[in-house]
Amino acid sequence: MKSKIIKFLLFIPLILGIIPLSSCKDNENKITIAEVTHSLFYAPMYVAKEKGFFNEVGLKVDIVTTPGADKVMAALLSKDADIGLMGPEATVYVHQNGQKDYAVNFAQLTQKDGSFLLGRDKVDNFSYDLLKGKTIIGGRKGGMPEMTLEYILKKNGLTITQNGENPNADVNIRTDVSFDATTGVFVAGESDYCTAFEPIGTQIEKQNKGHIIASLGDLLNEEVPYTCFSSLKSFMDKNEDKLIKFTQAIIKGLEYVNSSETKDIIPYLKKDFSTSDEEELTKVINNYKSIEAWPTTMNFTKESFNKLIDIVKEAGELDKEVIVPYETLVTDKFIKQAK
Repeated sequence: MKSKIIKFLLFIPLILGIIPLSSCKDNENKITIAEVTHSLFYAPMYVAKEKGFFNEVGLKVDIVTTPGADKVMAALLSKDADIGLMGPEATVYVHQNGQKDYAVNFAQLTQKDGSFLLGRDKVDNFSYDLLKGKTIIGGRKGGMPEMTLEYILKKNGLTITQNGENPNADVNIRTDVSFDATTGVFVAGESDYCTAFEPIGTQIEKQNKGHIIASLGDLLNEEVPYTCFSSLKSFMDKNEDKLIKFTQAIIKGLEYVNSSETKDIIPYLKKDFSTSDEEELTKVINNYKSIEAWPTTMNFTKESFNKLIDIVKEAGELDKEVIVPYETLVTDKFIKQAK
């Protein structure tokens, strides 16, 4: 376990110099968010921005796409970003390595796996038997998309190998493709399946280069704090008021998306997803609403956090006997004060 975490941390200094993020140290009203991917999965955040909820609380928000939770964590540790939007597994890895100024999760934005399984052919009735003897591009080893995929397949009786190491396994998962390159590799003709977030999955369907055959959120069918907002302890200690205001704005965005019809949400997404037409945006938002991707509260329970830890351990990224302290890595104080 230690060697895996050390590899994760050793990678961080290599990428600090190439992350195009702006420092906000000299502007008390500005917050820089490093988002793990640019996806409609995070619609409540974009709605909060475009409906002016951040402006209402006096904040100027800069959202920078930083592909992969490892890179988001690097941005936090280097203080190039104030808030990271990513899977909480990255906060676990850093804490387990003994980082003193570690990142703490303070609110969940999504409660389900928001990725979809893409195949070459259209499938009316998904069956796990379809995956036997096939290769799936799963993304970076140790990332939530790949680990959740493994967890689902194992839970449903399939044996797994990574990168063809065991030719006798039911399913081969490729972890040699970076998070932001999986669909490009799939479209280029490699492997049988891949996972993708929206709107990329729907765009690939429109290009007739693949078909969405299953929702991993549906297949998992359990709540898990899949994507959360986190900040370093040092930032939290010095910027409580700023984080309370930020949380207030996100809560408003979340409430609007959950309570509104899709047609009323779409206008606030067009700026951030200018390459998606109204039909595409509607389909994607309906897809996410159908799996209840967005929680009714930004709090996440110890039970759901422990489910996430189960997924990480099943993937072999943490030793089974390791105890991960929920109370240390999760705080709800900003949510309580934001109400």
